[in-house]
Amino acid sequence: MTSSPPLGSRERESTTVAIVGGGVSGLTAAILLRACGIGSIVLERRARSYVEERQRAGVVEYRAIRMFEQWGFGDVVRGFPAQNAMEIRVDGQPRLLEENLLGLEGTGRGVPQQFLVRGLIAALLQDGADVWFEAADVALHHVDGERPLVTYTAADGRAHEIECDFVAGCDGHRVTSAASIPADAGDVHAYDYGIWWLTILADAPPPERALMAVGERGFAAQFARGPRASRFYLHVAEGDTAADWPPDRIWAELAARLHAPDLPAGPVTATEVFPLRSSIREPMSYGRLYLLGDAAHIIPPMGAKGMNLALFDAEVFATAVRDFTAGGDETGLRGYSATCLERTWRYQEYSNWLADMMHGASGAPVGGGGIFRQRIMRARLERLLSSDVATRYYAEMFT
Repeated sequence: MTSSPPLGSRERESTTVAIVGGGVSGLTAAILLRACGIGSIVLERRARSYVEERQRAGVVEYRAIRMFEQWGFGDVVRGFPAQNAMEIRVDGQPRLLEENLLGLEGTGRGVPQQFLVRGLIAALLQDGADVWFEAADVALHHVDGERPLVTYTAADGRAHEIECDFVAGCDGHRVTSAASIPADAGDVHAYDYGIWWLTILADAPPPERALMAVGERGFAAQFARGPRASRFYLHVAEGDTAADWPPDRIWAELAARLHAPDLPAGPVTATEVFPLRSSIREPMSYGRLYLLGDAAHIIPPMGAKGMNLALFDAEVFATAVRDFTAGGDETGLRGYSATCLERTWRYQEYSNWLADMMHGASGAPVGGGGIFRQRIMRARLERLLSSDVATRYYAEMFT
């Protein structure tokens, strides 16, 4: 077993921000910092091909669309369809839930996350940015000091260390960045819904609009993932694995829950079973280390807010670093965590509200409660689908 080279014996690099993780939050932070003339180095442990093809849920909300446009990067989200309505099938009966109501800011776009990632990578590399893939053994040092160090092994096997002013931890839940914060330096607030989903990616025609279905057989959903692909969700029993759901069973259950006997099928390219969970790390920073995206908070895909929180974190962080670098203003850095957490808790509440309603109305009330709770959730859903005031409330939360 070989040990890592000691600090100081590695090839030395220097930059303003070392970004650990090349997903949405890390790439967005890099491109916004670059627009401010601030240097950064992005370290991603996976290969570029993996990152660009990795399938993740995502609808880019209007606020994030506007952000990219205001920063001069509107091209990365241009050309994708508007996401302005959802169909909810209640026991097979289609109901339309509008999201682009008069007086609200606007609508989001159905940008699959891998398409956004590809656009960001292409823009960064075209501009000569330092984005290093297959960076192994990434470790953080002295993040509570004035000049942190980030060590890693490059794809060619050479050991490197980056001296920087700030570290942006964008590498996901419980990975290097979050694990570098001492246990007594904050709190992690977690919530387990007791709900398990099977997610299915398939080469099947996408629906005309986002689709969710509630009924006695359980919750199901279908969303577009590009012009010729769909992502499906099925609420499954705890303990189920992907092996319990071969394609024939998947398509039969989807057709039944979506009340679509002629549902177009296609090759299933990926499946995964995962629990619906929420977590928030508070505060979202420690010393010169700032957590962005999933490194700071996990939110269920219900409501499509995870990617948007990552984009918001990236903008808040980049703006704070810009202000400090330009004139020594530390206001944004000191307020980073509080600013991001305010939105994070609002989005968590929205996803919690939606998950409770959709699963409860399908006979699986979150936290139990039996028939009483199920009927309450049915009443909540009916109010949402029949009241202009309730629909407007939902649309405001979504957009």
